[in-house]
Amino acid sequence: MKRIVKVNFLGGAGTVTGSKFLLETSECNLMIDCGMFQGLKELRELNWVDLPVDVPRIDLVLLTHGHLDHVGYMPRLIKQGFKGEIIGTSPTLAIAEIILRDSAKIHEEEAKKANKEKYTKHNPALPFYTINEAEKTIKYFKSVELDSWVQLSENISVRFQYNGHIIGSTFIELEINGKRLVFSGDVGRKNDYLLSNPKKPQWADYLFVESTYGDKLHPEQDVEIVLADLVKKTLQNRGNLIIPSFAVERLQTLMYILWKLYKQNKIPDIPIFIDSPMGKNVLDVFKYYPNWHKLPESEYYAMCNHINIVSSYKETWETIDDRRAKVVIAGSGMVTGGRVLTYLQQYIDEPSTTVLLVGYQAEGTRGRQLIEGAHEIKFFGKYYPIKAKVEHIESLSAHADQGELMDWLDEIKNIPEQVYLIHGESNALNAFRVKLETINKWRVKIPKLTDIDQLII
Repeated sequence: MKRIVKVNFLGGAGTVTGSKFLLETSECNLMIDCGMFQGLKELRELNWVDLPVDVPRIDLVLLTHGHLDHVGYMPRLIKQGFKGEIIGTSPTLAIAEIILRDSAKIHEEEAKKANKEKYTKHNPALPFYTINEAEKTIKYFKSVELDSWVQLSENISVRFQYNGHIIGSTFIELEINGKRLVFSGDVGRKNDYLLSNPKKPQWADYLFVESTYGDKLHPEQDVEIVLADLVKKTLQNRGNLIIPSFAVERLQTLMYILWKLYKQNKIPDIPIFIDSPMGKNVLDVFKYYPNWHKLPESEYYAMCNHINIVSSYKETWETIDDRRAKVVIAGSGMVTGGRVLTYLQQYIDEPSTTVLLVGYQAEGTRGRQLIEGAHEIKFFGKYYPIKAKVEHIESLSAHADQGELMDWLDEIKNIPEQVYLIHGESNALNAFRVKLETINKWRVKIPKLTDIDQLII
């Protein structure tokens, strides 16, 4: 018997962040990812608006991976009445736990700072969610094995499959009434420093695929040569190399590359500081889940011993006061918050400083402003002139580019009834749509935020 499945595009539609896709079926209601919006103000303001659906009727949340734009809305979901389980792989839940606690702490600190220094229009400024609300969310977590079908109801089952990107990351396959729905999550890349190659879907009746770099091929940069050159110039200029970094995967990759360069005598013994409490905790996830990555245990410990891990805000200021040339890797990756702002506050007006951006920078973020050549940047309620050099390494991205996405899709044996392009900005979505329509001859749709589609299954 044919049934209707309603797909609600509540985030990650027409934009890269805020991934949230609600499937309403006659047997249960499932949300795929539950992320918060980042970047443009009009998107960030949507985080504060309750979802236009009956949240208490959502039975399960299925997580592709632990990044903030895929998990950061969960405390708000619970506030709106969600009482079901939150399901993901063990490392995904470990990452989500770290990210929720860390972001809650940042939300609380920023609200307190804004109220104290009165640089907010809100009276009072409130945290998006609190540490207590993050802790409450974590109690809903339930882990699932990789590659195994799990029965969710009489005619619905789910399977999580490895897709690189970050530790724990998966694409999700749902079997509903004999039809297969595939949610790509964020697809990783081949030949990653730390992760294995992504697995590929074999069948998809309905396909929901990310398009972050749907209009681009990553440049053929030799990351090691670029990094080594920047380190040497930093030493010559007696300056600081500041690398805003995503705490999950990118930070660990940078640590590994810098350690490898030092070990091979390609860079001198420059002080390297990691200032990201979350990044430090993610390192522990690598230790606890060795089967999810390629870094040998001996290399892991050697790398950690070589690099200075900053563990307190007091040590942040000690690092700033250290006048030696140095490398500082600090959160956050899009310069939207975190410890990196404290370093930029002190160093961004110095010509001897280099700011190196190493991943995707969403519209409306400070990282995007830096790449686009802004002459000043605003944070903590003030404008700071940019005299530092700004560099960008796109080839360190953890997202597949257009060619890699096409490669990821090339083992699908059938012609999908419908392909939905999600998790992308307008140019990327349209370029990837044209590619799939032209090359694969697939039916492709680009949903907008709050669109609802009905699938006959």
